[in-house]
Amino acid sequence: MTVYSDRELERFREVQQLAYQCTEAIEAELREGQTEKEVARMMRRWLGDHGIVEYFHVPFVWFGDRTSFTGFRTPLKFRPSGRRLEPGMPVILDVAPASDGYSCDIGYSCCLGENPTLEKMQDDLEEYRGVIAQMVKQGRTAKEVYAEVDRIIERQGYANRHQAYPLRVLAHKVFRMEPSWLRRVELAGFGVRALRGLGRSTRAARFGRAQAWPYWNDHKASDVRIDPGLWAVEPHLGLGPIGAKWEELLVVTEDDAYWLDDDLPHVRRWSRKKVDAA
Repeated sequence: MTVYSDRELERFREVQQLAYQCTEAIEAELREGQTEKEVARMMRRWLGDHGIVEYFHVPFVWFGDRTSFTGFRTPLKFRPSGRRLEPGMPVILDVAPASDGYSCDIGYSCCLGENPTLEKMQDDLEEYRGVIAQMVKQGRTAKEVYAEVDRIIERQGYANRHQAYPLRVLAHKVFRMEPSWLRRVELAGFGVRALRGLGRSTRAARFGRAQAWPYWNDHKASDVRIDPGLWAVEPHLGLGPIGAKWEELLVVTEDDAYWLDDDLPHVRRWSRKKVDAA
């Protein structure tokens, strides 16, 4: 069990805000013909210019049908590719920077130009935010949350694409990484300190501390109440070649669950649309 002070939560909030500022800045710089690799380098350069030298995971960028993980049969497929951006293509920018060990993990859906299908998917993603927080607050297990998200996905007519991630994760634990000389060392796109932290939680779960399991999926190990701490939650929808998601941090305590920050691009988007429709 991990309990963070208000000051610590503010530090997590600051790095999450920085990550989203990065994605919005990069969205404004998207141009036809850019490759995923080029955009990932742009993200890393922007974050470096703003003081980031360590990552929970480095920038991932997906264009077109890669946003729905079409043909992703190995973990290497998630790495940025040479796919070039075209008008109307959906885009997902996913990055997890850390500052002084305080980490986050965010995902941002956008498009070069207009894509009505993607816009509808972004609208439909709003429902998950309320349902997930409420279920966790009620003490439901991670497996139950996963199953309910699947039911909403089916009702809305989409496919579950977070199940294509390693371990089929809907969410994973996020934490303050311990000081170490390894803070700039990366392995397969992930910070070594992040991998060590997830590994410790996984081992603790396997040796009797079930609530230490650091992932939400549809496996037996997730059929436990969600451990207090911070969780990066990432519902990911697919409709044919188009994928859309959001990802942000959920705070879980012994008797409550709430989103770390409501001042995020997707939340502001939903609020604007409600005002416009009124």
